[in-house]
Amino acid sequence: MSEGKKIVWLQTIALVLSVWLVNQLADKYRAQIDLTEEKRYTISDATKELLNSLDQDVFFEIYLAGDLPSNFERFQKSIGEMLDQFTLESNNRIQYKFTDPAQATNLQARNQYYQSLINKGVQATNLNYKNADGDKMEKLIFPGALASMGMQEIPANLLKGSSAAGPEGILNQSIEGLEYELASAIAQLLYGGTKKIAYVLGHGSPDSLEIAGFRSTVLSKFDLFNISLAGRQSLNGYDAVVIGKPTKPFIEQEKYLIDQYLMRGGNLIYFIDALSVNMDSASGEGTVAIPYETNLTDQLFRYGVRVNQNYVLDVNSGQFPVVSGNMGNQPQIQMIPWPFFPVLTNFSKHPSVRNLDAILGRFISEIDTVKAVGIIKTPLINTSQYTKLIGPPVRVAFNDLRDKLRPEKFTDGPKTIGYLLEGKFTSLYANRIIPKGVDKSTFVEKGEPGKVIVIGDGDIIRNDLDPETGEPLGLGVEPFTKTTYANEDFILNILDYLVDDSGLIETRSREVKIRPLDRVKVSQERTKWQIINLGLPVFLILVIGALKRIFRKRKYAS
Repeated sequence: MSEGKKIVWLQTIALVLSVWLVNQLADKYRAQIDLTEEKRYTISDATKELLNSLDQDVFFEIYLAGDLPSNFERFQKSIGEMLDQFTLESNNRIQYKFTDPAQATNLQARNQYYQSLINKGVQATNLNYKNADGDKMEKLIFPGALASMGMQEIPANLLKGSSAAGPEGILNQSIEGLEYELASAIAQLLYGGTKKIAYVLGHGSPDSLEIAGFRSTVLSKFDLFNISLAGRQSLNGYDAVVIGKPTKPFIEQEKYLIDQYLMRGGNLIYFIDALSVNMDSASGEGTVAIPYETNLTDQLFRYGVRVNQNYVLDVNSGQFPVVSGNMGNQPQIQMIPWPFFPVLTNFSKHPSVRNLDAILGRFISEIDTVKAVGIIKTPLINTSQYTKLIGPPVRVAFNDLRDKLRPEKFTDGPKTIGYLLEGKFTSLYANRIIPKGVDKSTFVEKGEPGKVIVIGDGDIIRNDLDPETGEPLGLGVEPFTKTTYANEDFILNILDYLVDDSGLIETRSREVKIRPLDRVKVSQERTKWQIINLGLPVFLILVIGALKRIFRKRKYAS
C-alpha cells in the first residue's frame, strides 16, 4: 500500500473515531443553548431544584400518540421537549414514553382501556378536525399522562386553557403550562399530602354533600381538616385556612383567632356571599335579597377590601331551568340564560389564574379595595364588560328571564369579584379591646408576611346534586346541562399559590408566542414547497459532486 493511501486510511479512521467519541461525550454530558426569544427551552430554578432532589426514577406515560392533526403534533412535540429538559436536569431520573390509546384493534378492548384511563383521572377530549385531504375526522384523544414513582401513580392532564381563546389558543396556553403541570405532578409524587388545609365548620357554612366536590378536589393534592373555632386557642400548624360561604356571625373570639393566625404568617381564603336570596320565592314578581350578618366586614376592611352588598349581573352567564308551560299534566322545562349566574372568563395575569378556563359563579358581589398600609392588592377575577350592578334592595325574579338579555342594558363594565392581598397585615385588634377569654400575652399587632384571598361568591366551592340521583356532582358541574367549569382548577391553583414554598406556581407565567403560518398560502403553495424540500437537497448534492469531479479532473490533468 502506497504512503498516500495509508494517510487517507488513517485520516478516515481518525475521523470515524472522533465522531464516535464526540457522540459518546454528547450523550453523557448533554448541554444546549436556548436562543428562543421567550426562553421556551429554559426551565425555572424552582423546577430545577425539584428535579435535582429526586432520588427515585419518575416515569411519565403520555397518551397522546397515533394519527393526530398538525397542531396536536406540535403539542406532542412540546411535551417531549419539556420532558427532555427534565431528563437532562434530573440526571436521567425522568423517563417517558408516548402511547396511543387507540392501538387496540378490538373495539371492546379499546373501550375498556379508555374507561380505565378515565377511572385513573386522565381526561378524554373529543377531537374534530380535517385531515390532509380535507375530510372531516372525529377522534377521542387523551391529552394527558400518568406519572408514577415506585408504587404511586397520579394523573396529569395537560390540555388546559381558556375556551374563550379558541382551539389554537387553548393549545398554546397548554404548551405554556406544561412545565407547571409536569413539575406539579412530580412534586405531588414526592410531597403529596404534606400541606394541611383547614376548612372552618359552623356559621352556616355548607357541609356534607354540598362540599363533597370541594373536599375531593382539595384531597387530591393536600390534607384537608374540618375544624371548629369554638374553644380553640390557635390555628398554628395549618398551611391555609378556608372560610366558605358563612351565613351566620362569627363571635369576636373566633375573629381574633383568625386574625392572629394571619399575623403569624398564615394564609386565608374567604368565599363570601354578601346577600341571601330564597330561590323558592323568586317566581312571579320575585323576592328581595337580604344581607348576611357574618360580622366579618370590619376584619376584611382592615385587611384591605370590602365585599359590597350588591349583585353583579352579566350577559356572559350560565342557564337556569324555568317552567315555560304545560303539556297535559307535565310541566315543560326550558333552560334560559340567567345573568345572576355569570360565567367568569376575565382573569388577571397572576400565575394562580392565568390561562384559566371559565368559572361558574352564582349570585356574585363586587369587591372594592380600601386603604391598608403595606398591602399589595392584586385583582384575580373580573366579570365581562357587559354587566349590570344592582344595589340594595336587590330584587331577584324569574320573570326577568323572559326578557332577552340586551347588551345595551348591561353597561356598568367589568367588576372585580376576587382579590389577592399580600404583605404584613395590621391586626384588627390593634388599638382595640382584645376579646375576653383569649391569651392576650401572645397578641401580635403587626404581622409577618401573609396572604389573603377574598372571593365575592361563596357558591364557587359548593357543588350541586344530580337532579336524578341526588348524588353530589363534581365541583363546577352544572346540574342540568352537565357542563363542567374550571372551579376545581381555580381552587387548586389558589391553594398552590398560598402554600407552595418552592415557587413552582410561578412557572404558570411562562409565555410562548404563536407564530402561525398563513393557512391560505400554505394551501396554495403546498406542492411547490414539497418539491423544493425534496428536490433541492438532491440537486445540491449533484452540483457538489459535479464540481468536485471537474476540480479533480483539472487537478490531475495538469
